[in-house]
Amino acid sequence: MQQVRTSRVIIVGAGLGALYAALALAPRPVLLISPDRLGEGASSAWAQGGVAAAMAEADSAEAHAADTLRAGAGTVDPAVAASVTAEARAHILDLTGLGAPFDRAADGSYVLSREAAHSFARVVRVSGDRAGAEIMRALIARVRETPSIQVLEGLMASGLTIAEGRVAGIECTRSGPGGSAPLRLTGTAYLLAGGGSGGLFALTTNPARICGQVIGLAARAGAVVADAEFVQFHPTAIDVGLDPAPLATEALRGEGALLVNRLGARFMDGVHPDRELAPRDIVARAVYAQSQAGLRPMLDARPLGPRLGRDFPVVAGACHAAGIDPEVTPIPVAAAAHYHMGGVETDAAGRTSLPGLWACGEVTSTGLHGANRLASNGLLEALVYARRAAADIAAACGPATAADPVSLPDLAPGEPLAPALLARLRAAMTAGVGVIRTRDGLVSALAEIAAVEAARPDHPHLANMTATATLIAAAALAREESRGAHFRADCPEPAAAARRSRLRLSDALALRASQDPEPAR
Repeated sequence: MQQVRTSRVIIVGAGLGALYAALALAPRPVLLISPDRLGEGASSAWAQGGVAAAMAEADSAEAHAADTLRAGAGTVDPAVAASVTAEARAHILDLTGLGAPFDRAADGSYVLSREAAHSFARVVRVSGDRAGAEIMRALIARVRETPSIQVLEGLMASGLTIAEGRVAGIECTRSGPGGSAPLRLTGTAYLLAGGGSGGLFALTTNPARICGQVIGLAARAGAVVADAEFVQFHPTAIDVGLDPAPLATEALRGEGALLVNRLGARFMDGVHPDRELAPRDIVARAVYAQSQAGLRPMLDARPLGPRLGRDFPVVAGACHAAGIDPEVTPIPVAAAAHYHMGGVETDAAGRTSLPGLWACGEVTSTGLHGANRLASNGLLEALVYARRAAADIAAACGPATAADPVSLPDLAPGEPLAPALLARLRAAMTAGVGVIRTRDGLVSALAEIAAVEAARPDHPHLANMTATATLIAAAALAREESRGAHFRADCPEPAAAARRSRLRLSDALALRASQDPEPAR
């Protein structure tokens, strides 16, 4: 394997956490590696709602933390919720200084949206539903003009090198259909900020490349993964046959859009007192039940009238592209894999269980989200832990020194992964590890994941995907209760005591191997 050494901090990823951390590390030299051009292929750029923060005079960080705890169904770490929400306002002000064009009222105050399970309107937005794209645009501009940050696009992390008990390198390949022979990059410290796992499911709102690879490469190196079973399904993916599915932001329901079925009935009546603004797991299961019953769930945004096109241009554009006029016709929706609450476990400073490795963003499990992420807390968590990790890396590395730009050698082309194999993995995850789970379905999914893995044991990116898929399914099998986003039809009630889960890949593989490959009868 060819090797390139640098005295830069190496960041894996190109979303909000990666860019914010790179800027926080400046003027310390950083090498940021991204499979795509900055702004393309990262979930952050697709985020519609915004960043949750107590910005209104009547609101408070304590109320935000209480809502976070309530939504998380008993497994949120209270100290984490308190500390993250206390920092939220400062990050909004910092992003504003970096050029994020948040919506402002005539008096200069921030325009705030209310989303599900929030007791106040506290989601800071941009152009209604363009928060992720516009925040990313501002940060990308800053990164491009920061001399200490070098960006290598078209490079995809495939593994970690461990030496003397520490992470000592990032293994990479050229991204693209064929990939390439592996290359090892060695730096002074390593930060994982490479996104979640939604693309492991056949119906998702995530960019196509977000398939759990970065969680998987850390797990394959021995990192502890926490809360892997908790995958959030967004209840209002626009169901028009696209992969990935366009998203209809929750803020639409905060502004008065209603959930109805093809008969015109508001099916959230009687399900939860907050109806359309109930926690996401409850709404997602209700939408899924309508789909399974053949009742075609829809989001009726007609009460918004012309405001929809003005305040939510991304949603309106997606609808019009699919031949739907949302001012005239309700929008067909489905529950789709959206956000992974689980991931590589980190402490308060972003350190993982592997010395020399930090992580931030959706790739992590910090204890903030618990069993069910509060809407728009995802971008907030990425910001908070990106800055914390950057500060801890700087302290661990000592004084910064200048670094030459990294140049890569020519890499021999690799063999592409057959699309049918990934489709088979995604189908298995949706069938067995989706919105509603059972022991039989989880055991069958684990067997299918093992079969997909065995079909290409030499392919590192597939191995990373199947590692994450195994962790999700194994943790779901071990959790014999229903809690938050994890719902077991065969164990429908929550256990008396709430607990987080922690697994290494070796534990998950042992559980997978111990199961009868045929579903129990």
